[in-house]
Amino acid sequence: MSNLFDTPTLRALRHRNFRLFFSGQIISLIGTWMESVAQSWLVYRLTGSSALLGLVAFAGQIPVLLLGPVAGHLADRLNRRTIIIATQATFMLLALLLAALTLSGHVQIWHIFVMATLMGIVNAFDVPARQSFLVEMVGREDMMNGIALNSTMFNFARVAGPAIAGLIVAQIGEGWCFLLNGISYIAVITGLVMMRLGPPAPRPESEASPWQNIRDGYIFIGQSRPVRNLLAMIALLSFAGLPFIVLLPIFAEEILHSGAKGLGLLMSSSGVGATAGALLLASRRNVVGLSRWLSMAAVTFAVALATFAWSTNLWLSAALLLLTGFAMMVQIGSCNTLIQSMVPDHYRGRVMAVYSMMLIGMNPLGAMASGFAAAKWGAPLTIAAGAGLCLAAALTFVALLPSFHKEAKVLLDRHHG
Repeated sequence: MSNLFDTPTLRALRHRNFRLFFSGQIISLIGTWMESVAQSWLVYRLTGSSALLGLVAFAGQIPVLLLGPVAGHLADRLNRRTIIIATQATFMLLALLLAALTLSGHVQIWHIFVMATLMGIVNAFDVPARQSFLVEMVGREDMMNGIALNSTMFNFARVAGPAIAGLIVAQIGEGWCFLLNGISYIAVITGLVMMRLGPPAPRPESEASPWQNIRDGYIFIGQSRPVRNLLAMIALLSFAGLPFIVLLPIFAEEILHSGAKGLGLLMSSSGVGATAGALLLASRRNVVGLSRWLSMAAVTFAVALATFAWSTNLWLSAALLLLTGFAMMVQIGSCNTLIQSMVPDHYRGRVMAVYSMMLIGMNPLGAMASGFAAAKWGAPLTIAAGAGLCLAAALTFVALLPSFHKEAKVLLDRHHG
């Protein structure tokens, strides 16, 4: 087994703590995706409203944007493992409560809104703590591989969870998905409790108030142009590029005339491509040349997405989404890795909170804007316009690459010798 973990793609799994995290998290993430699909189906079954589907998704994601600064401050001041155990336990209680309401037949649409909002609030605190905890599990030398394996795990769950949920919802109902998701959190909590961690890296003592600490994090980002550029790229990708996922049912039904089966093929193609992109990143040993990969992936994503927007053939569309998912994951994973490489540990939580605000928090705003735009100008033009914005950002990044390399090297040398 140790020989298996010596391969470049799996080397972060040499660390016992990461193995515990990985095995628990993959079970939990499959449960999370099961709940996500079952929740959407339940909302639609109760209301028949596509608008309410979008509003529930908005309620579940917008807290990340609003609470990110406070969550980042806590991730840099408190024990990160303790935060994650607390958030995962809260997720478990909320999932079990939703299961009880659904299985007893008492669930109403307002219950789902409240649960989605509460889960969004918990997620706002979970994401920066989890992202910045990674380096404590694998060390700086295997951080890039750990981030990539994390992405692989997420995308595997994104393919497996909905497939399992579809079977369970069809046979015995949504409530059982919520119940299984609640039980799945036991795996990740057990793994976190079993970890053996050394003393945390010393962080500079701060007499400053929480608001001053939050402000210091933003000052660091403001003074670190490479970090700022990467965060801006992620924000634009999330706002203008990623909402294509929300509009896929329109393509499947009205443009490709392939119904639910076609939608499943399109979703799966994107997920398989993303998994392949994450595995490719996992095979890399260091960050040298990663910014070039990022620029190529950003251009590829935009071109593939723009081409998909005008495709009227199901199999061509699926192939283009495979490429889109691949390039999307290389772009996101590269940004994450480069940012974490340039950030000193005592700022990590605050910077990763801003990263999660850009990646997760901007997405509901983009999805809402895309929904209105698609209603007025049609889904293909909306997707193509978003892809055009992403292409402009990618070409700007390519043009700035020489100065990016120079400034990034200064940051790396300053913070990590």
